[in-house]
Amino acid sequence: MVFLLGAPKLPSKNSHPSDPSSLTNSGKSSTGSLPTPMSKDEILCSPYLKAFTFTKLKAATRNFCSDSVIGEGGFGFVYKGWVDDEFCDAAGTGSGRVVAVKKLKPQGHQGHKEWLTEVTFLGQLRHPNLVKLLGYCLEGENRLLVYEYMCKGSLENHLFRRASRPLSWAVRIKVAIGAAQGLTFLHNCETQVIYRDLKASNILLDSEYNAKLSDFGLAKAGPIGENTHVSTQVMGTQGYAAPEYIATGRLTTKCDVYSFGVVLLELLSGRRAIDKTKVGAEQYLVEWAKPLIGDKRKLYRIMDSRLEGQYPVKGAYIAALLALQCVSDANIRPQMTEVVATLQKLPIPKSLEKQCTFTPVQKSPAMENNPSPLRTSPGLSPSSKRINRASSAPMLRKTPQASPLSSFRKSSVGQ
Repeated sequence: MVFLLGAPKLPSKNSHPSDPSSLTNSGKSSTGSLPTPMSKDEILCSPYLKAFTFTKLKAATRNFCSDSVIGEGGFGFVYKGWVDDEFCDAAGTGSGRVVAVKKLKPQGHQGHKEWLTEVTFLGQLRHPNLVKLLGYCLEGENRLLVYEYMCKGSLENHLFRRASRPLSWAVRIKVAIGAAQGLTFLHNCETQVIYRDLKASNILLDSEYNAKLSDFGLAKAGPIGENTHVSTQVMGTQGYAAPEYIATGRLTTKCDVYSFGVVLLELLSGRRAIDKTKVGAEQYLVEWAKPLIGDKRKLYRIMDSRLEGQYPVKGAYIAALLALQCVSDANIRPQMTEVVATLQKLPIPKSLEKQCTFTPVQKSPAMENNPSPLRTSPGLSPSSKRINRASSAPMLRKTPQASPLSSFRKSSVGQ
């Protein structure tokens, strides 16, 4: 559930305020000029995107038939569809290319802003660990987005649907590396991007379990110049949002690192970030896991029973320590580049090596084959796409700040 919570804004000389009234390039251009306004038409003119007609997408999804629904969220429904070769950015065969079509619910101005935010970011960014946006439809009140189809669905379904086949240890680490690489790319763009809504349901998997980040409706351009953070209305998902962001509204890349730590704990434990079927502190994954991770002898208590013990203890312990560091105080959280490096060094037993193959870390240029820097807007700060009034938002349980965690040392793992 995405929440909207009124949080105190603490403007300072190091803050980068949000201005929802304008779309502005948040970074310098390739020629070093001052930030320039960016209109809606400029956003929609991305060379990567195709403008679809509503009629075409209606036909592609069989009139948005309920049988074609493959997902649902606060934004609206997601449908499976097929488009002809001429409407794709890649050649197709037979009946055309399979796509995912997300249709915005007619819920007013803020829904449109989130739709435009997603087009802004995914229309300019290309990376193997970001879902590819193929096109859009903007006709009257109709707002639709067309994506590549991810046949394995979301990580959430694989982890928490008991009818699904359990993910192996090797696949879980592959997914973690993919998600971490996606965040690393965003954080290292010429104009930094803060994802702000990392969670299991937003990590999609292709046929080979390569992970891709989706749903950029809450993404924001990061701080520029000497600014240390972006001041914004608090939005995100309960259980994944960093405590300091909830308390202050100050957004940094370390907020994404916290969310990644929660996802990594979900991968290790098979438990949701918040599980109301549990009792007391066990409802909150971070609070429940922290005291257990500190003792290697208790590691087995946090590991997913569906793994049936098929994981390397040393590797699992390193991953658990990394997750703990990610959800600790912001000043000791690692950068995502460090997270990727640690995950890629995890030992994979030979008996598990054939379960998956790994994609090497991608370098992080601002854009792929695009000479100009990412032009994003600090003003694209959407309100809730599910909650119209801040007063109706669910209250958050604020996770207590963690005690400082000493830097991870490999020498301590083998002991």
